[in-house]
Amino acid sequence: MTNPQADTATDLSAVQLLSRRFAGVFENPDSATDVFSPDVFFDLNMPVWRMQLQGPEAFSAQLEQINEGDVRIDVLRTVPTVTGFVTEHEEHQQVDGQDLTARRLWLCEMEGGRIIEAVGYCSGEWDAELRARHAVEAPMIRRDEHR
Repeated sequence: MTNPQADTATDLSAVQLLSRRFAGVFENPDSATDVFSPDVFFDLNMPVWRMQLQGPEAFSAQLEQINEGDVRIDVLRTVPTVTGFVTEHEEHQQVDGQDLTARRLWLCEMEGGRIIEAVGYCSGEWDAELRARHAVEAPMIRRDEHR
């Protein structure tokens, strides 16, 4: 059976704007209702856990519960899909003078300029010690800024 939707990617400028607004929710959870549909569905996959949430308020509450310090999101790239986008970002959180980082990949479905579903995969938080160990034991061939 064929998909009744056109086989073209979502408008790039709309996707990039929504992707940046999505990243902003991590920095300011109160902005969630401007980015997500009222019944948005989240499927969150972490290194040793998985949970599902529904609604922008539930996602905001989860972020407020886990945030330990100021958060900054670097959007590494965003790729449009037929019904939304995939975005990769890196979170930096200042906790007790340390920069904790987490890498995430999100598959987002959108409708009417808002996200209606987001499936996220997260690496977990890495501190400076883990990043240094990783640099020695598994050096990267490509750096993110070359994408």
